[in-house]
Amino acid sequence: MMTSGVSRRRLLQSSSLAIGAGLLPSSAFAASAPEQTGTIHLNLNENAFGPSPNVQRAIQAEFSRLNRYADAALAQALAEEVASYEKVPVEQIVLGEILGALGLSFGSKGGPGGEFIYSTPGYLALVDAASHLGGVGVPVPLDKEYRNDLDAIASRVNSKTRAIYLINPHNPTGTVSDDEAFKSFLRSVSERAPVIVDEAYLEYTPDFERRSAVSLVKDGANVLVFRTFDKIHGLAGLPIGYSIVPRALGEQLRKQGLGDAEGLGRLNIAAASAALADRNHVTQVRAAVATERQRWNALLDDLKLKHSDANGDFVFFNVGVPLQQLADALRADDILIGRAFPPYDTWARITIGTPAENRRVQQSVKRFLQRRS
Repeated sequence: MMTSGVSRRRLLQSSSLAIGAGLLPSSAFAASAPEQTGTIHLNLNENAFGPSPNVQRAIQAEFSRLNRYADAALAQALAEEVASYEKVPVEQIVLGEILGALGLSFGSKGGPGGEFIYSTPGYLALVDAASHLGGVGVPVPLDKEYRNDLDAIASRVNSKTRAIYLINPHNPTGTVSDDEAFKSFLRSVSERAPVIVDEAYLEYTPDFERRSAVSLVKDGANVLVFRTFDKIHGLAGLPIGYSIVPRALGEQLRKQGLGDAEGLGRLNIAAASAALADRNHVTQVRAAVATERQRWNALLDDLKLKHSDANGDFVFFNVGVPLQQLADALRADDILIGRAFPPYDTWARITIGTPAENRRVQQSVKRFLQRRS
């Protein structure tokens, strides 16, 4: 089947032609990453190493068709590719960056007052969307290891609970929940309320397939898993994601218009298809980020700065003073970092950039601390 003018077979072949590059150590791959001139943006958890080269070719192949809406066949082809990757029936795939839409969908059920449980601090797109329809957010603080506090979350579930929203690895701390405990929690609590598991950063972990909550969706649990191409696949500029959901919910969401081709966009679909086909590039990005994350952690340990056990493409550490002071100092060096996440007002979240970018920001952090001492 041809998709977006470039067949999946051709994309896979072009990936295999670069197999020699794929065998290079992650340091060699990182050294070839595009360097950003001017201000260094390490504030939005973007992939500093960029998307697969296949993505550029797929987008260029669509230029002559930009006057045409994306059609259903393109979206269906991508859904089938995703289903094959996730090893689930295509009926369980809903395309799109749908967290906000999920909040609206769950928030519309049963009238105002439904509760949405989530870990705080965290990413609130789903909860904020539900609030527009009278949904009530129920924040649960992280545990002492800066992870989702599963026992505390379970204790907050009641008859008003419409959904539970969890990020694993968590944002902004980057911590991953213990796999056995997390899945046991999901099996139990999903019998009382649906659970949305946001795995935007899970593919940065080496054992993400084993850790993924997709296995529970396959087993029939009332669990939804969200993934995005924005992060490890490097498509933040053409945002597109997908969810693996129970079959009945998938039918319901598609009837509500989620996953329709026009809403996704022709370029976004083409880019996602090309990115998904290049598994080698994802492996290289994962290795490069892990290497740079280890360097960050070594520095933080040397500086005796408390930090979380981050597993995504960012680090989270306690600088010991209000974050704004560090942010202002780095901005003077043309470096942008993440905002504050109350109550962790002295903690910094910094995206992992290219090796050169990381060296530059690490030097700036050290200079700031030296001035403070």
